[in-house]
Amino acid sequence: MKETINIDLQSWMESHTLPFLVIDKDCRVVAVNRAYEQIYGHEGGRVLGKRCFEITHGNMLACPESREDCPHAHVYQTGKVHTCLHVRHDEHHRKHRVRVTGFPLQGTDGELFMGETVEEIAAPEERRINGIRMVGETPVFLACLEQLNLAAAADTSVLVLGETGTGKGLAARYIHNNSSRAGKPFQTLDCTVFTEPLFEAEVFGHEKGAFTGSVGEKPGLFEQADGGTLFLDEIGDMSAPLQAKLLRLVETGEFRRVGGRKDLRADVRIICATNRNLCDAVVAERFREDLYYRVACISIRIPSLRERREDIPVLACALLDRIGRLFQKRLRLTDGALDQLKKYDYPGNARELANILSTAVAEAANGQINARSIANVLQRFDKSPAFGSQVEESQQPLPSASLSPAAATLSELEVQHIAELLRQYSGNRKQVAAALGISERTLYRKLTRYQLR
Repeated sequence: MKETINIDLQSWMESHTLPFLVIDKDCRVVAVNRAYEQIYGHEGGRVLGKRCFEITHGNMLACPESREDCPHAHVYQTGKVHTCLHVRHDEHHRKHRVRVTGFPLQGTDGELFMGETVEEIAAPEERRINGIRMVGETPVFLACLEQLNLAAAADTSVLVLGETGTGKGLAARYIHNNSSRAGKPFQTLDCTVFTEPLFEAEVFGHEKGAFTGSVGEKPGLFEQADGGTLFLDEIGDMSAPLQAKLLRLVETGEFRRVGGRKDLRADVRIICATNRNLCDAVVAERFREDLYYRVACISIRIPSLRERREDIPVLACALLDRIGRLFQKRLRLTDGALDQLKKYDYPGNARELANILSTAVAEAANGQINARSIANVLQRFDKSPAFGSQVEESQQPLPSASLSPAAATLSELEVQHIAELLRQYSGNRKQVAAALGISERTLYRKLTRYQLR
């Protein structure tokens, strides 16, 4: 005969290290544990009896009415455990990106309740390490963010996939900054710009007198990244000879400086990014299969902006805040401007959104960007929204705001936009790089490649 065990509800809840709530059929909070109070600041005495969505989401609409996945609805409809990704708010209105698990609890009188655990998948924005922020609230973005956190904890090689401008470099830094290597170096190598000799000198370093002009020894990027991370951007563009050299480096962690006679070793985590389909490249024998399996222990795809259109307002505001700090101006978007931004398809993704805002800022009166300003900038693209959905992952580089005709190549679009920004910011490379969302080093390479001054 099965014996009924009576356990005090509060003591049982305190055995959970994660924030824990008990919610009744009317969505009202019945109990919370101390972990929930400490993290979210909502003391039990102030929230008991209130509806869960008022407390956790800060609005008057239940999750189904807001078109969000609702664990409460699932538990009461099916009687089964349900897990989903949400954005929750604490008492200071900070956003917490979390994994919520709801499961059925039966009271002593047979009444059904929902127990809910809340597990953070990313720290609140105010606690971002080194200012690295991954901005978004849609389910597809939160799922990606959770993958990035799992990759950060794994300490193995990661391949970041995604269209041009989706923020693959930002994702790589996020992985590094949330890993056990966070306090160590993060080095970046742009794989699109190096010949074989330059690659060896840049990655492996060189000894004094190794070649004309080498007046002293220089450690390479791999050696400089010892204990940290080496980020290889656009690895899909790497030539076959360089792939062979990289393979040995990834396999053994050993290298030899140019002109050196002894093997050196470094403990480096490799993170790679590409906007190309490397599986297709392996089949076509343009990319080494053995190298692919070395760099793609974990593969993470960054969603395009078209796939998370609901994130455009929050992302636009975050980008505008960054631009405002750079130029020491208070900037804001009108509702009409946000409506204009939400209609566009962004073939250049988040980077293109940043370019649009940077250009609109120059036309903003009193720091206010209205619908007309955004419409004027978008008109310069002279492309229909369908263009964005037809851009292949293999096409590059970034299509940006310009006055070029629709028939122009993507390279021509980028050249014209960089030239326009150089004029706009009087040749200030720091400001141009910030407007493009790239480093000054990457901008310098583009200026050299396109022979811009």
